[in-house]
Amino acid sequence: MLPTLNSHITRLLSSLVTSTFIIEKQPPQVMKTNTRFTATVRLLVGGKLNVNMTPPQVRVSIISEAQANALLKNDQMNKGEQSGEILNNTGTMEYHQGTRQLSVNFRNMQLRKIKRAEKKGTESVMDEKFSLLFQSQFSVGGGELVFQVWTLSLPVVVIVHGNQEPHAWATVSWDNAFAEQGRIPFTVPEKVPWPQIADMLDSKFKSATGRGLTDDNLKFLAGKAFRLDRSPQVQDFNNMYLSWSQFCKEPLTERNFTFWEWFFAVMKVTREHLRQPWNDGSIMGFVGRRQAEEMLKNSKSGTFLLRFSDSELGGVTIAWMYEDTTKAGDQRDVFMLQPFTSKAFAIRPLADVIADLKYLLFLYPNIPKEQAFGKYYTPIGEQQPSINGYVKPHLITHVPGWPGARSMDSYPNTPQPMYPMHDGGMGDPPSVSSNPSDCVSTMPYNDTDYPDILDNLPDTDFTDINLDFLQTNFMKPQ
Repeated sequence: MLPTLNSHITRLLSSLVTSTFIIEKQPPQVMKTNTRFTATVRLLVGGKLNVNMTPPQVRVSIISEAQANALLKNDQMNKGEQSGEILNNTGTMEYHQGTRQLSVNFRNMQLRKIKRAEKKGTESVMDEKFSLLFQSQFSVGGGELVFQVWTLSLPVVVIVHGNQEPHAWATVSWDNAFAEQGRIPFTVPEKVPWPQIADMLDSKFKSATGRGLTDDNLKFLAGKAFRLDRSPQVQDFNNMYLSWSQFCKEPLTERNFTFWEWFFAVMKVTREHLRQPWNDGSIMGFVGRRQAEEMLKNSKSGTFLLRFSDSELGGVTIAWMYEDTTKAGDQRDVFMLQPFTSKAFAIRPLADVIADLKYLLFLYPNIPKEQAFGKYYTPIGEQQPSINGYVKPHLITHVPGWPGARSMDSYPNTPQPMYPMHDGGMGDPPSVSSNPSDCVSTMPYNDTDYPDILDNLPDTDFTDINLDFLQTNFMKPQ
């Protein structure tokens, strides 16, 4: 019986040791070529087996989905078989006396080259998954037992340019959320029930911004994902399945971007520029244009809300109710500013934009804007010359022709446009363009509206005439 028992114990010990070779810190799951990345692996039983007496080396390589399948089936890789070239891919495990841990930290790895498989149908490089393979070999009992250990990282997607990042994260997010235990690498379902999708989106948004999504937010996202956001009837999405194609392949209705691209851009702008007001609940965000109009229609003049743009990736628009008391009849209308993006927020933060626009008074439903955003205003200190002798300017967001535009005390000599503040024929609801650097807006005009001005101009080269000044102060906008 001894040989049988000895063999059985050896197999158990081998199974134990090999399963304790783990990745403590995973490499990034979206990996860009020629960009430094890190990873850490540990041997949990290293101290117990005194492996640290002759510290083993660990080697890292990148393998394809097919190679990962073959590795799991045969429990070994063909020598030299890999799908790319990684720099600084070897390290020696170190024993840390304080923690009694045997581990190695790869601090400066770089993926230099990647070898991709042939694509089929609508597949793209951002759909292709790889894995990092960590391998080592060591002996115990004076060389009596030799262990060859290996472990695979979570799936990674390799990109070469930043514009591939959104789709790559779609692949990774779908895999992380919906892969089954013990699957064949890296198989995932083609479609998933909406409640599971909703949980994944909520987790992603909370991880990125600090606050998750409400039931109303998720209902809005379901309508967008299933292309039913313009449907008036209430939909029950709990029994509906969303496909991978609907998630990140097919463009949204009348748009040139997908559902995931829209969601990813919203998540990114919120994380980078809107985190605090989002966590305060001051940004409604996930609300459609029509719904925003209905909500503001019965509000008092100056009530506004913030919503994520349907047409602009990562865009945030301000919708507000305005009542023109200078005209007879019903002159109430809902307006929406041209969406602000990350570039605009890098110049002028959202809270300061809201402070600049004097006709925005109450955050929906009835919260004074100072109460909601006052704590985020950028304090204006005394303008002191810098070391190089320059004085830093102070930017103001200005929408030409609106209340507050003519009462900017800081700029009393700024010429003001002489056109009506709002023409009912502009459409419903009108959109208003704004830019942090706008002081005077150049508007389209019709030279037949003021023929006398053009006819009586002296014979001169038009380059000598300030056409912008004429357009702004004399010519009627369309």
